[in-house]
Amino acid sequence: MSDHSVFADSVRRMFSAIAPSYDLLNRLMSFGTDTRWRKKMVRQILPGTGPILDLATGTADVALLIARNQGKDRLIVGADFTLPMLQAGAGKIRKRQNAGVTLTAADACCLPFPDGVFQAVTIAFGLRNIPDRTRCLREMARVLVPGGQTLILEFSRMDNPVLGPLFRLYFHRVIPILGGIISGNREAYRYLPESVDLFPDPLTIDREMTEAGFRGVAHRPMTWGIAWLHTGEKPGNEAAK
Repeated sequence: MSDHSVFADSVRRMFSAIAPSYDLLNRLMSFGTDTRWRKKMVRQILPGTGPILDLATGTADVALLIARNQGKDRLIVGADFTLPMLQAGAGKIRKRQNAGVTLTAADACCLPFPDGVFQAVTIAFGLRNIPDRTRCLREMARVLVPGGQTLILEFSRMDNPVLGPLFRLYFHRVIPILGGIISGNREAYRYLPESVDLFPDPLTIDREMTEAGFRGVAHRPMTWGIAWLHTGEKPGNEAAK
């Protein structure tokens, strides 16, 4: 088994274990800020009628926000490779009677969709958990229509000289304890800050997006750079938007 496969299996098992408490822990750990970040990302999606793919959809938070913002008549597909996360998301969709969201199991590095299907592809806090980031970005570009959008919301190491040390103390000390108490899986919440520390800076992600085929790549900080929103477009016919 390859190193990538081992990493992917480890991540899948970890998120499967914390799926029941995932939403609650996100709200508690970010003081609700993660919801605001997701809403800002969704508001950047261009209006249209074409389908939208939300990768690493988890419990379908972003997919549901897109459906609410873009209307139920637009097809929203949420894809994830962790079944318990998808099951939690399906429960939320049934509760809200949201017929505009379809969930499917899928590997972000080998998407089961033909070329040029989606008008937009989003991924929130999932890119750093994917073993082959380059392949994932290329797959995102492949399934987009010409002129389609990609939007990536992700944490990054906070190097602010004043806030950075405080944030890292909270991330490395408080989060594993809090996450361990609520989820019963402290190791999963040790992984979170470690994965953020290892994730590249925004300029590197911009370069990787450009190399994967996106143009007009840009990024903007969320809450002093705790997270970043990266955007780009697939080259092609402007009328495809």
